[in-house]
Amino acid sequence: MDAVTDALSFAFGMTWEVLWALILGFALSSAVQAVVSKQQMRRLLPDDSPRTLAIATGLGAASSSCSYASVALARSLFRKGADFAAAMAFQFASTNLVIELGIILAVLFGWQFTAGEFIGGPIMIVLMALLFRRFLTPRHVAEARAHAERGALGRMEGHAEMDMSVGGHGSIWQRLRSPEGFTAISNYFVMDWAAVWMDVFGGLLIAGALAAWVPNSFWQGLFLQGHGAVSTLWGPLIAPLVAMLSFVCSIGNVPLAAVLWNGGISFGGVLAFIFADLIILPILNIYRKYYGRRVAAFLLVTFYATMAAAGLMVDLLFKALGLEPTGARHAKVIQAAVALDYTTVLNIVFLGLAAVLLIRYFRRGGGVAMLRMMNTPMGKTHHHHGPGPDTEMPYAN
Repeated sequence: MDAVTDALSFAFGMTWEVLWALILGFALSSAVQAVVSKQQMRRLLPDDSPRTLAIATGLGAASSSCSYASVALARSLFRKGADFAAAMAFQFASTNLVIELGIILAVLFGWQFTAGEFIGGPIMIVLMALLFRRFLTPRHVAEARAHAERGALGRMEGHAEMDMSVGGHGSIWQRLRSPEGFTAISNYFVMDWAAVWMDVFGGLLIAGALAAWVPNSFWQGLFLQGHGAVSTLWGPLIAPLVAMLSFVCSIGNVPLAAVLWNGGISFGGVLAFIFADLIILPILNIYRKYYGRRVAAFLLVTFYATMAAAGLMVDLLFKALGLEPTGARHAKVIQAAVALDYTTVLNIVFLGLAAVLLIRYFRRGGGVAMLRMMNTPMGKTHHHHGPGPDTEMPYAN
């Protein structure tokens, strides 16, 4: 019983430490999504040119951080004419370059990890594009498209297709300040939380259990801590495999990464572990259903290689610049402790913000009806009258 209590204490402690950062990150992400239309995304990704890949990266960074939703949306973009490599670049950016991820990394680890993530993400996309140009054949693409057109179901299909952005005239700020903008932000905020809450809190619970039950000596042996260059190389190579077996994706793998960092994994290994949320076993199974076995195997090999290589490259770059974190490892893996400090004040303030957005969602936004549509493709649901240019949504402004 003491072991379970310790695990829950660690999980609550980390939750309390990052709660305000999660709410802030999702609120900022929701504001960005409120002015970026999914209809625009599909038009802007016709090929794998550097310009298109850069646009895909920017659009991904402006979308939901839910790994399942980003995978479903990438398939939707591909089915409606987007280039396959561009759709995968969008998917990478959606899970690795979003605002909320950067904030929680800074809170749990420090600024170096946020910088490493936002430098490593584009490196990973470039490496992926190079591998695709060298090894992705027209036969692969045709096979992927044939399977994609079958419309096999993954997770968060409805969430991926929903377009709740605010169109019309006026500046971005004017659209965000309008009643429609407020409603759109509340819709994205609640829907994104509904999409990722199991991964986030599941990751916190698993991290709490690992912190309480697994001694650091185990991780130090697994990651070859203290072996110099061998540790630097080994961390990014094994980290994606550990991530695959964790079953946790989206923001939920960050608390696990904190446990691994305190346990001895290298800086590049932490980054590679976070990058690898797109190759956990449930998502690999979705690739199989979306694109077929052979293309799913191709994605596993190329994604694993790019994730490990990007983590290692950022590690070496930060070593060369003298920016790699050194000294004692103090990622915030802490037991339950609520005190009247800045964390508590920020949590109270941002819980208030979350309450405002939640009330707006249920009073003027999508409500329960939209939540029920999250896992169902829009073509299989009843249509409602609403403002979305891509998918009609059931809310009033």
